[in-house]
Amino acid sequence: MATVTVGNSEFDRDTAVTRRAPGVYAADLSAGWTIINAVNGGYLLALLGRALGDALPHPDPLTVTAHYLTASVPGPATVRTEVVRTGRTLSTGTATLVQYADDGTEVERIRVLATYGDLAALPDDVRTTAKPPAIPPYEHCLGTDSAPDGRPAIPGSTAIAGRLDIRLDPATVGWAVGAPSGKGEMRGWFGLADGRDPDPLSLLLTVDALPPTAFELGLRGWVPTVELTCHVRHRPAPGPLRVAITTRNLAGGFLEEDAEVWDSADRLVAQSRQLARTILAK
Repeated sequence: MATVTVGNSEFDRDTAVTRRAPGVYAADLSAGWTIINAVNGGYLLALLGRALGDALPHPDPLTVTAHYLTASVPGPATVRTEVVRTGRTLSTGTATLVQYADDGTEVERIRVLATYGDLAALPDDVRTTAKPPAIPPYEHCLGTDSAPDGRPAIPGSTAIAGRLDIRLDPATVGWAVGAPSGKGEMRGWFGLADGRDPDPLSLLLTVDALPPTAFELGLRGWVPTVELTCHVRHRPAPGPLRVAITTRNLAGGFLEEDAEVWDSADRLVAQSRQLARTILAK
C-alpha cells in the first residue's frame, strides 16, 4: 500500500499552482474544499502560500495576513504575486487571487501580505506560559461521520469534511445536539483524511478548518472570514495536531477567533486570529 507523504497527497494536488509568467500562476480551486458553495478560506490561504513559496527565496511562511474580498468558487483562478522585499533571513511578498465572472469581468477574491523565512534556522530557545489544550483522547472525541459508543456523529454538510480527519472535544459540540454551551470554544484533534503529515503550508489550512465557535454561542448560519492572520512558529512533528479556538467578543455581527495549533511533540506550531462575520440562517 502506497504511503501518502508531503508532496503526493490530495492537499498537495489541490493546492498546486502552475507558473505561467513571472509572478503569475494558474490554479484550479477544487470543489472538495468547499463549505456550502464557497471555497474554504484556510485552503485558499494554503494555495496562495504555495505560490508565494515559489516566488520568494525563503521556504516557510512565518506570518500571513489575508483579506477575503469576495467568496471564491470552485474552478479556474489566477494568482499574481509581487516580491516586496528580500533580505538575508526574511522576505516579504503579496499575492492576489482572481476569478472571472460569467461576463468575463475579473473579480478579486483574496489579497495576502506575507513574510517568509526558514523555520529550521530559528534558535531553539523557547520561553512560554502557553500550554497544550486539554482534549480527551482521540477515540473519545466526536467525528463528522462516526462516533464511539453509539453517540451521534457531528452533522456534516460540507464537502471539506471528507478531506479532513477531525475529532472534536465532546465539551465543545453541544451545538450538534441543540444544546450549545454559550462559551465560544472549539477544541479537537486535526489531521488530513489521507494521513499526510502536517507541514508549515498545511498549518495555514488547519487554523481555519474546525467548525466556527459561533455554533457554541448558539448561532447557526454562515460565518465567512473577513480577515485572517496566521503565525507559523515551528515545523510540526509528524502525527495529529491539537487545535483550540476561542471567541471572547461577538458584537455588531462580527466576532474574533483566536486559534492555537499544537503538534505531537507538545509544541505550539501555529497561532491565528481572524475576524468573521455572522450571517444567521433563516
